Amino acid sequence: MTSAQIIQLLQSAVCFGTVIMFGAIGEILTEKSGNLNLGVPGIMYLGGIAGLAASFFYEFNNPSPNRLVCLLLSFLAAFLASALGGLLYSFLTITLRANQNVTGLTLTIFGGGVANFFGGSLNTMAGGVGQISVAATSSIYRANINNVTDLGVVGKLFLSYGFMVYLAIVVAIVMAWFLNRTRTGLNLRAVGENPATADAAGINVTRYKYLATCIGAGISGMGGLYYTMDYIKGTWANDGTIESLGWLAVALVIFATWRSVNAIWGSYLFGLLFWVYLIIPGLGRKDIELFKMLPYLVTIVVLIAISLRKKRENQPPASLGLPYFREER
Repeated sequence: MTSAQIIQLLQSAVCFGTVIMFGAIGEILTEKSGNLNLGVPGIMYLGGIAGLAASFFYEFNNPSPNRLVCLLLSFLAAFLASALGGLLYSFLTITLRANQNVTGLTLTIFGGGVANFFGGSLNTMAGGVGQISVAATSSIYRANINNVTDLGVVGKLFLSYGFMVYLAIVVAIVMAWFLNRTRTGLNLRAVGENPATADAAGINVTRYKYLATCIGAGISGMGGLYYTMDYIKGTWANDGTIESLGWLAVALVIFATWRSVNAIWGSYLFGLLFWVYLIIPGLGRKDIELFKMLPYLVTIVVLIAISLRKKRENQPPASLGLPYFREER
C-alpha cells in the first residue's frame, strides 16, 4: 500500500463523511426535541435538487454569472427547501399527531420522488443525462487552498476540500456548545426528555419542537447540497445514492450516541470503512458490496454495546418518537 493510496483513501473518507455528517447533525438536533424524523434521505434529496435547480436556472443562458450570487442562491434554496420538508413533517407529527415513523418514511419517498422528477426535467432542459452545467456554482463549492498553494501531503490531507467540509465541523462544534452550554439548548433537551415537565415549567414545547425539526432538516439538507455541488461536481444522478447516504446519516446518529461532536470522527470512520476496499487488491464486485456494509455493521455493534451498558448519557431522549398530548386543566 503506497502513500498515495493512503492519501486517496483518507480524502475519500472525508468527502464521503461530510455528506452524512450534515445529515446526522441535523437529525441530532431534531431528535433532541423528541422527534424521530426518518425522512432524512428525502430531506437530503430536497436540499440537493433545490440547490442544483436554483443555480441551474441562474446560470442557464447566463455567460458570466456572479459567483457570490451562485453561492447564495444555491445555499439558501437548499436550506429553505429542506426546512420546508421539516415543516411538513412537524405539522403532521406535532400538530396532527401523526405517527412519526410512518410520516418520516413517507417524507423519504416524497422527497426522492420530487427530486428525481425535477432532476430528470433539468437533465432534459440541459440536453440529456449528465449534461447539466452549473460549473460556476460547483467551482465555488470545490475551491480549496491546496489548489492555490501546493502544501504537499499536509495540504492534501487537511486543505484539499471545499468550504462545506469545514463548515460541517464548525456546525457540529457549535451545536454541541448550544445544546450543553446555553439556556435555549438545555430547554430543548428538557423538551426531548420530558415534554410534560418542560411544559409545566413554562417552556413552549410546540415551538421548540417545530424550530428544532425545521432547522435540523435545513442542516440535513446541506448534505444533499454538498453531494450535488461538490461530491458529484454539479450534476444530478438518479441512482439512489443520496437515499443510501441518508440512511447512513440516521445510523450515524446512533453511532455518535446523539452527540454532534462524535458525529465528526464517526462520519470519517464511516467513510473510511466504506472506501477501504480501494486499497485491497483483487476484490470482485460482490466483495466490494460486502465492504460497503461495514458502517451498518459497526452501528449495530455500537447499538448493542450501548444497550448492554445502559448508561443514561448514551441513550436517546426519553420521549423520542412519542407524541405529546397536553393535559387539559
